[in-house]
Amino acid sequence: MPIGGDAPWLAPLAGYSDLAFRLLCREQGAAVACTEMVSAKGLAYKSPGTQPLLDTLAEDAPLVVQLFGAEESFLVRAVAELAGRGYTWFDLNAGCPVPKVVKTGAGAGMIRTAEDRARLAAIIRAMVREAGEGRMGVKFRMGYHGADDTAVETARLLEDAGAAWITIHPRFAKQGYGGHSRWEVTRRVVEAVSIPVIASGDLFSAEDGRRCIAETGAASVMYARGALRDPLVFAKYLGRMSERPDRATLAALVRRHAELCRAHGDQHRSLLKMRTFVPRYVRNLDDASALRKRLIACKTWECIEEVAAAIAEPAAE
Repeated sequence: MPIGGDAPWLAPLAGYSDLAFRLLCREQGAAVACTEMVSAKGLAYKSPGTQPLLDTLAEDAPLVVQLFGAEESFLVRAVAELAGRGYTWFDLNAGCPVPKVVKTGAGAGMIRTAEDRARLAAIIRAMVREAGEGRMGVKFRMGYHGADDTAVETARLLEDAGAAWITIHPRFAKQGYGGHSRWEVTRRVVEAVSIPVIASGDLFSAEDGRRCIAETGAASVMYARGALRDPLVFAKYLGRMSERPDRATLAALVRRHAELCRAHGDQHRSLLKMRTFVPRYVRNLDDASALRKRLIACKTWECIEEVAAAIAEPAAE
């Protein structure tokens, strides 16, 4: 598993980090990609929406399957089933702040109290036994309530439980995505454990990633919203591309994403997703507003191509 300053990760992004988007980010330099959150119960009960989240192919490696759930039996069963199907790397979500997830005891519900954190550690021990040593990570928040920084305590519990790496998003669950990530908390976690720590939170640019590594000592960075805004951020972080790509490069990005969507996904859903992805890609162009209006009306892949052509060669005024 590549974990290092020269190996940026793509985060698990519910609704977005499907196979097509993962492949797009890998082509730009993402060393590891995570699936969207996969429900352990959904897998057990063969929910129709679960399998598409697990679609993959040889080019989509190494792939980390991010599981969520609150019950040890279902989580262990999920690891066993997926390992039997050839999946190798796993992550448990202990950070999702969405209320409907937390109220079940999953996501950030796993770090609310000392009892919850002890239960989380027990679950990780069981999952590691099933997955094998070195194959299990955890993504978590720095705490649940605004006055309850439990990041170091949680990190040490997870290390003792056998986690091979941890990813810290240094916000409280109650914050959602408000306020600012506290990178000094990430630094304290790095200093407290010996396993690799991957930094997450407020990484929107290549410079953010490099500065985060320098300030925290984290082993690597995980791009989430920064990748949604700009999949080229991986190439920029690795020094393969300028911070201000030209219009031709952005048009090529849109065309490649469309090509991957058409090859690896539900056509209708993929088209709707493109209408949300592309406005982010072109947000810094002078004619971004006009392009956004055209995209909102797109109902065919031919329309997406027309927008890509307009990005590459805008009409003369």
